[in-house]
Amino acid sequence: MQRFSRTELLLGEQAFSRLANSHVAVIGVGAVGGYAIEGLARAGLGQLTLVDFDSIQPTNINRQILATERTIGKPKVDAARERIISINPHCQTQPLELFADDQSITRVLEMKPDLVIDAIDSVNPKTQVLQTTYQSGVTVISSMGAALRTDPEKIKIGDISQTSNCPLAKIIRKRLRSRGIQSGITCVYSTEQVQFDFTQSNLDDSQDPQYPRGRKRNTLGSLPTLTGIFGLILANLAIKTLTEK
Repeated sequence: MQRFSRTELLLGEQAFSRLANSHVAVIGVGAVGGYAIEGLARAGLGQLTLVDFDSIQPTNINRQILATERTIGKPKVDAARERIISINPHCQTQPLELFADDQSITRVLEMKPDLVIDAIDSVNPKTQVLQTTYQSGVTVISSMGAALRTDPEKIKIGDISQTSNCPLAKIIRKRLRSRGIQSGITCVYSTEQVQFDFTQSNLDDSQDPQYPRGRKRNTLGSLPTLTGIFGLILANLAIKTLTEK
């Protein structure tokens, strides 16, 4: 296909064929997940499953590639599907407007993805998705905290056990250890020092219809550049993993 000729030129015919016949599930279609989807769709991935319960809000526009004036109020998974089709109409896309937890990820895993990308920003759902996916034997790549960061040179790739200076990763490591998981999950994380209080929020989003379940998420400052880099690194890791098998 001409639109992916340069991807095939770089990867080679056999590796590109593996990518075009691969299935990735992206859990969390927001600031990080949206860019991961963008990278995978433009690379020529054959199938994407998208999981997110939220709709697009005006506060998403500063950092989410799917958020525009035209998409405000639309479910994120539907906006993602439309964008994927506009890039690659041959990509099989399944939007699932579901809250991410151990039950919904089980439903996703029954669809037999080759790889799962975790781009969730809430602790309990993130832990459940990582635990269930890891224990199922499906490869999972996870994004740790991208908010509050300003230095792209501090972004790293490593095992969950190697993460440092990331408050989100610290909590996830602890919870996974209590469930018997010490290592084996590849993460994108930042070693940039940040300080914030998980119990505080600096912006009132209480009127937004995006908190239908669970605890209200903290609102943290973020740049489109850093969240975008996180998402594209996740996509790149997925491409390498799928094509090097």
